Amino acid sequence: AGGQRWRLVRASAILDPMPSPDPAALEAIAGALAAAMNAHDIDAFVSLFAPDYDSHQPVHPDRAFVGSDQVRANWSSVFADVPDFRADLIGTAVDANTLWSEWRWTGTHEDGSRLDLAGVIVCGVHAGQLTWARLYVESVETGGEGSTRS
Repeated sequence: AGGQRWRLVRASAILDPMPSPDPAALEAIAGALAAAMNAHDIDAFVSLFAPDYDSHQPVHPDRAFVGSDQVRANWSSVFADVPDFRADLIGTAVDANTLWSEWRWTGTHEDGSRLDLAGVIVCGVHAGQLTWARLYVESVETGGEGSTRS
């Protein structure tokens, strides 16, 4: 109706209009995440997550959690264990209230081992905060022979 998007409010199928978000505003959230990660600014980072943020890693279902308090605990550990942590935002795409972002995370753990992760995060955004996410981020394999194609 009139170019408005609709969202399901309850399973009883009551609908209400939801304004279409500004894609640049959602992309700016990805930029703010990168800036906070690179500054190791845990308060700025956590402020981008809704209190009831719902996190899932489909390849690692046991890592699921709910709540921005757990975001703070997880990322405080990352910043402490990887003092030179760096986040590179490779790209973003927006579809309605969904932000897709591609990342490369690198650094050196306190024990001297390397951190090198790459992947995509798909997240929902409402009122300038992440409300849910599915993370597809994995360790980058190095030193292999790779594959050949005929």
